[in-house]
Amino acid sequence: MPRVWHAKIEAHRRAVRDATLDSTAALVGEHGLRSVTMSQIAAETGIGRATLYKYFPDVDAILVAWHERQVSGHLEHLGELRDQAGGAGERLEAVLEAYALIHHDVAIVHGGELVALLHRGGHVGRAQHLLRDFIRDLLTEGAETGDLRNDVSSDELAGYCLHALSAASGLSSKAAVRRLVTVTRRVAARPLTSRPLDASPLAPLAVELFDLGLEVLADGTAAELERGGDLALLHREVAWEQHEPLHLLEA
Repeated sequence: MPRVWHAKIEAHRRAVRDATLDSTAALVGEHGLRSVTMSQIAAETGIGRATLYKYFPDVDAILVAWHERQVSGHLEHLGELRDQAGGAGERLEAVLEAYALIHHDVAIVHGGELVALLHRGGHVGRAQHLLRDFIRDLLTEGAETGDLRNDVSSDELAGYCLHALSAASGLSSKAAVRRLVTVTRRVAARPLTSRPLDASPLAPLAVELFDLGLEVLADGTAAELERGGDLALLHREVAWEQHEPLHLLEA
């Protein structure tokens, strides 16, 4: 087959695939996950059912493929934020805020059943690893320049950031999400050069989170967080149930 024809065929296949993903996402958003059929998708896309089955075996497979495309787009955007001009701390905050807002928006737009389905694919785990690398690199850079803390390893601190910001999915507003990002960013920005890394490096992190939580509660801003419990979830995630004083924030 001539190369030009091969390129045209591949372009046509990509166009059909993309149109199928868009149509399916729109139908699910309108009718719900379990109300959409392959026949509806084929009709909405403008292709026959037989053609559709050549691309995907069922609706779930289409949705997972759509989510993989979305995740790739999110990673590209986060990568651009990581690589933009500015100090490591400033770029870290931009990445953390964008990631938290994505978590928040996905939880609002998609129901729990759809979110569970979309996270079955291996692409989610790969994306998490890449995102952790993004954050770890910024933390390492910031620690080397003195802008960010250096008493906790960058890899552990990156894991904390991801766990903490997952609470954004349960918040009721974008303002609350940004407050969550602020608390997370402040923890990363506190260099404790006089304190050596010991056998329990997350202990000082948990103590600082407790102190920060008290500061936020004193300011009255925590009352705007949904059910007043999301900040407590943040502390619980990083403590990994090792630091008993943190349960006081759950009262």
